[in-house]
Amino acid sequence: MRAKDMMIKDVYFVGEHATVRDVVRHFISHRISGLPVVKENGELCGYISDGDIMRYIGKHQDIIIDSILSVGVISADDRSFSERAQEVLDLDVHSITKRKIITIDAEAEAEDVAAVLGKKQIKKLPVTEHGKLVGIISRGDVIRNTFEKLL
Repeated sequence: MRAKDMMIKDVYFVGEHATVRDVVRHFISHRISGLPVVKENGELCGYISDGDIMRYIGKHQDIIIDSILSVGVISADDRSFSERAQEVLDLDVHSITKRKIITIDAEAEAEDVAAVLGKKQIKKLPVTEHGKLVGIISRGDVIRNTFEKLL
């Protein structure tokens, strides 16, 4: 079995000029947690997950500077959670997306797909042909396709 046999072909995605607001709308309306970011020609140029948004809106740690003469604290978050959440919505998707994208070729064997998902500890893997997005595979897709006939 190959990646193209397991992948979901109807993939939700956002364009390279989308805002985080557009992404969140997709997350909510389609009950998903990640989206490929695609150029107009279909070329994959990023991937944004709910984790990327969580890292932005979550509380950041204060930095404590301890020297011989004094101790100081640099506050990492002078904005409230609500303010950070509101602020992130208007950001360009590329300002918080992962640009180093882990992908798999549509012709890759199932065992290679499983290895990448497991080793990289990711939930979804964009599937490409010649750099263009053609599908997406989740860990659940691999489990279903691998074990459905064995049970």
